[in-house]
Amino acid sequence: MEAIGLLVTLEARPGKEAGAEAFLKSAQPLALNEKETLKWYAIKLGSGKFGIFDTFANEGGRNAHLTGAIAKALGARANELFAIPPQIEKVEVLASTPFKG
Repeated sequence: MEAIGLLVTLEARPGKEAGAEAFLKSAQPLALNEKETLKWYAIKLGSGKFGIFDTFANEGGRNAHLTGAIAKALGARANELFAIPPQIEKVEVLASTPFKG
């Protein structure tokens, strides 16, 4: 059950928007391999603004994600692609709907 999550906002460096978007799309297979990441989304908020939203059942899953492959890849490319450090917020999931597909 989704109980907690992360909301990460990212602002691309000028001229690096396409690279930032490609990087986020490339992280999907890494998220699929994280057993404790229940849902993972890479989102575009507007011109040069992006985000990641993911959910977890417990703090252990969230902490595993924060030290996992996506976090390491983001850390390695953050200075190149993003104007400011990723803004990471720990959130609580109050309600959600099941997948309807």
